[in-house]
Amino acid sequence: MPETRLSIALDTHPVGTLLRGGTLTDPRVRLDFADVAPIHKAFAPMVREQRYDVSELAVVTALQAIAHGHPVAVLPVVVAARFQRKCLIAHRSRPVTDPAQLRGRRIGVRAYTQTTGMWVRSHLAEDFGLAADQSQWVTQDEAHVPEYADPPFVDRSLSGSLVEALRSGAVDAAVLGNDLPGGDEFVPVFDRAAQRDRAWYDAHGYAPVNHLVAVSTEVLARQPDAVRGAYALLCRAEETAARQAADRQPDAPRLTRSGADRLSGPIEEIAAACLAQGLLPRPLTAEEVFGPARDLLAA
Repeated sequence: MPETRLSIALDTHPVGTLLRGGTLTDPRVRLDFADVAPIHKAFAPMVREQRYDVSELAVVTALQAIAHGHPVAVLPVVVAARFQRKCLIAHRSRPVTDPAQLRGRRIGVRAYTQTTGMWVRSHLAEDFGLAADQSQWVTQDEAHVPEYADPPFVDRSLSGSLVEALRSGAVDAAVLGNDLPGGDEFVPVFDRAAQRDRAWYDAHGYAPVNHLVAVSTEVLARQPDAVRGAYALLCRAEETAARQAADRQPDAPRLTRSGADRLSGPIEEIAAACLAQGLLPRPLTAEEVFGPARDLLAA
């Protein structure tokens, strides 16, 4: 069987690093890695024009793309996940001692559709009864999916960095992910964030999903063997990365997972949270999300 080349946009997280290293191979496919940093810059081109054959995609973006009929299919493999409560911070000079105090207050986030923001809002609702529409969300970026319009409680007027907005008092709290600042200038909003996250993990059985992987439906139909090979490589890399993480921290919960059976429940919970926050136009089922790729991957 001849080898097929597929272009792929994948971050330099443990899964992406393992695949770039070249030690994991599959005779059905050669992955050509696109140079995209930060990885969220690949999301809009993947949804809007299928610029890559395969691309990492934030879970909120993936669900919105499916709901709005874009020609992408989601592969059931998680390449990035993390606990999110620590990502909501305030300035030390103006601490938020009770997250319920954020009712009616301004919370900064890069985009309302950002996955970390979705998880933080979900946790605020679960832990403190604070629904998304009870705060004012101040943002910078538009959605990756062009059909999406922000709800009325979102104000896309933030200029400059979220850190500077916190310093100046332009926002009362802010959601930051990989760019979470160090030092003691900023303080977490959730008390006992790590304990709350672990209790959530124990109750739900998975870590909050950040990024999955999507494939163009045209490529899915035209190059099914290559897509099977890419999925096999992603699963092997995910398993290897999880094993390495367990070796480093035997008691730490597993963050990433692969397989439609494992992810069907989580994806429906995530879709329900997105619907409640005004991120989706309609409910989505796991079959809609993973169905287009399931039969091909099982062959």
